[in-house]
Amino acid sequence: MTEEEILKEIEEAFNLNYERLRLEGGHALTEDIKRLALQMVIRYWKKMPDVAEKVTDTEVKISLPEQRSPKRRKFSIEGIVDILKEEDETWMYDIKTHDGKYVEKHLRDYEKQLNVYSHIWKGLRGEELDHTAVVALSLPPQLRDALRTGDEKRIESETAKWNPLIEIPFDQKHVDETIKEFGQVVDRIEDNVFSPPTLATLKEKIGGEQFGTRICLNCDARFSCRSYRKFALGSSSPTISAFKKYIEDLGPEADVEGWTTDNLEHSEIPEAVDIEA
Repeated sequence: MTEEEILKEIEEAFNLNYERLRLEGGHALTEDIKRLALQMVIRYWKKMPDVAEKVTDTEVKISLPEQRSPKRRKFSIEGIVDILKEEDETWMYDIKTHDGKYVEKHLRDYEKQLNVYSHIWKGLRGEELDHTAVVALSLPPQLRDALRTGDEKRIESETAKWNPLIEIPFDQKHVDETIKEFGQVVDRIEDNVFSPPTLATLKEKIGGEQFGTRICLNCDARFSCRSYRKFALGSSSPTISAFKKYIEDLGPEADVEGWTTDNLEHSEIPEAVDIEA
């Protein structure tokens, strides 16, 4: 197949899968988010065609059943991974819609999860496994900006800098820690104990943006969150104008402008309707 044929097939499969998920879940995406998701898939294929083409098993479900929380509640750990078997090596990939720099900065969190998956694959399934890695699909801000401009040279330059594949080392110690932490989370959920991230967490950088901007702006509960209020208002005695800005904050100005433009360009504008008095 030519590259053009492959890209056409990717887009057709993407649209078909999107429509299926939309009908099943009853939720639709705005045009800019939908196109960004498609770009993530296309850029992943262009960046790592060898991995994309050679994956032997996709969406493999793995499970660790019959676990007990500290309060003796039963739970299971399940995950979905992709497997690539080539010659004498087997790779396990966990695809994330996360930023690569964020993954690298919080590597231990991903190590724990993939180490449990490795434990299940090798210990319970008895399968060989040589490497595990995270594929971070989220496009870096610089690449997203380049895609908006349509400047091919800039797009290629930013694509070359993007590293979505982060290999994860195996450590058996992380397996036990993660299973224990899963159990603690189960107990907190069952006991209705929920705590928001700290203000310090909201100020952490993720791919050039703060957690409170990158993540919290997508959270419908942010206006009920004490940490987000402190992050957004920045003062114990905010002014009326600061509070108004806090309520109306839809994200960075460039992103809002891009979102508005993209949706206007790809939305059907109804014809004017004459209304008789």
